[in-house]
This record gives sequence, structure tokens and C-alpha cells, in this order.
Amino acid sequence: MSMAIQIRRRAVELSFAALVAGVVVVSAQAQSAPPPVPGAGGPSPTKQAVENRRAAYTLIGNSFRWFGGVAKGSIPYDEAEATKRAARIAFLSALPEENFPEGSNVGEPDSKAKPDIWSNRADFDKKLHDFQAHAAGLVETNAKEKGATDAFKTAVAALGQDCKGCHDNFKAK
Repeated sequence: MSMAIQIRRRAVELSFAALVAGVVVVSAQAQSAPPPVPGAGGPSPTKQAVENRRAAYTLIGNSFRWFGGVAKGSIPYDEAEATKRAARIAFLSALPEENFPEGSNVGEPDSKAKPDIWSNRADFDKKLHDFQAHAAGLVETNAKEKGATDAFKTAVAALGQDCKGCHDNFKAK
């Protein structure tokens, strides 16, 4: 591997590490900080929940699209890239769970969450937990397979189906 590629890869790794550290710090602060006082200039807890889950899903989607291209054969498999992206998705899959508190779509025009999340919470929670399990499964499968094998493609498809299942049932278009 050329020195330029190694430097670039290291820069990407360091950037990802900084992103993860930032998410951890923000999450810890959000959990330990008192809730914002209405009218004090900070976002409401509802707005903060919407922003947090939107950010997590955006990052998950950005990482997952690459897997779709690999599974379809339009992007070549790269072990380091697959490992990095799978770990990122698995880490981020835990964040949405704490960002769907009761009623966090009420009066929030930026939310695309359907009320069905709260009226059918058991199904939503099951789908979210399936997604987390399949994200961990993708990490494991990628570590074993080290290529765009049938097992790898099955793991990618399972995770994609989890996304689709939630979008179809719980996200407004």
C-alpha cells in the first residue's frame, strides 16, 4: 500500500475516532445535563430527540449505502472499508433507541415519525432490536467472510430489510 493511501486511511480513521468521541461526549452531556428550560433558548427535549435520531439515521444511511453497492457488484469489496462501516453502523444502531421518548413527534414539524411508533411500541421496539442484532451480525459476518460472499450479501440484505420495515411502517414519506 502506498504511503499516500496509508496517510489518507489514517486520516479517515482519526476523523471517525473524533466523530465517535464527539457523539459519546454529546450523548453523555445530554444524559447528565438538566432538561432545557422552555424559553431559555435551547431546543426542547422533543426537538432534541428528533435532531438526535435524524443525525444517527443519516450517518447510518451514509455508511450503509456502500454495502448496497458492494452487494449489487457496482462497488468492489474492500475489507478495511467494510470493517470500518460495519462497526460504525453497529455503534450508531444503539443511538435511536433512547431518542423516541413518548410523544416526541407531537408538535414537531421536522419529525417524520408516525404516531404508530407510540401506539404500536412493541412492534417498533422489536424492529429496532432486530436492526441492532443484524448490525452486529454484519460485523461478525464481515470478519469471518472477508469478501462479498453469499453470507455477506445475506447479512447486508437482512439489515436493509430492517431499514425498509421501519420506513414502511413508522416513517412518514
